[in-house]
Amino acid sequence: MPDATRRFAPGTLWGTIVARTQAARRRGALQPIATETHTVEDAGVHFQVRVVSSLVHKETDGHAHWQDAADRRNPFLPYDKDLHVADVSDTHVCLLNKYNVLDHHILIVTRVFEHQESALTPRDFAALGACMAEYEALGFYNSGPVAGASQPHKHIQLVPLPLAGAIALPIASLLEAAPRRTEPSRLDRFPFVHAFAWLDAAGLAEPAAWASSVEALYRALLAAVGLDPASPRPPPYNLLITRRHMLLIPRVRARFETVPVNALGFAGSFFVPGPSGLDVIRRAGPMTVLWHVSTHGPLP
Repeated sequence: MPDATRRFAPGTLWGTIVARTQAARRRGALQPIATETHTVEDAGVHFQVRVVSSLVHKETDGHAHWQDAADRRNPFLPYDKDLHVADVSDTHVCLLNKYNVLDHHILIVTRVFEHQESALTPRDFAALGACMAEYEALGFYNSGPVAGASQPHKHIQLVPLPLAGAIALPIASLLEAAPRRTEPSRLDRFPFVHAFAWLDAAGLAEPAAWASSVEALYRALLAAVGLDPASPRPPPYNLLITRRHMLLIPRVRARFETVPVNALGFAGSFFVPGPSGLDVIRRAGPMTVLWHVSTHGPLP
């Protein structure tokens, strides 16, 4: 039963996302954040730095947001119907990201509350796989505030590829250069702790089976970076996943100086609250920023 977990008709998701986006914009349900994009090259990667002038008005400090979470309404229970894209499965729904920086940015959200710091499950990966089978995209997971999450209700995020113009994914060249191994490995040009694995894109034809194999590999990546794969709530990490790759990075800090970092930073895309954030990245270098938020100890 390849589509046992899928509740939308195959081949319809992208068109639905586009239509729902247009409708949500007309109704004012979406509040896109305007940005100006700059490129900063480091270690052969052309990092995209989006200067977000309005981000200062939106809480970006995960710790502060998390502490106040009990006093805030969960935006996913109930969710805004104008942001609803599709029912993905019995356990997950697909919503538009209300505060989107990238167009057609969606969230794959659990129907009932699960904590954002909890380990990903085969049901999470089945819902992700059902969506990723529809179009080329980058999925990512921020496992708690230290990893860049701003909501405590479990959600995986999905943004279409390419991320910026002709650049499919800023770190794609490094990923594609990695040896094709079946077990977790590392990329020599990444200075931070991480684990990398290849995926079989053809497996997405059967999301449930794909989810089972990818979930096992996800746990192997956790173990490879020293996190307990059996823990119901592992220490903070970021996970990035495309049809061909999976990358996991443990996290120890939410930001470098004034620059908040979530999983997209490790994909080669930063969002900063103003010109000073761009100055920080240019001065320190993007790889140093990523090293700092993912590694114990002082900066080299």
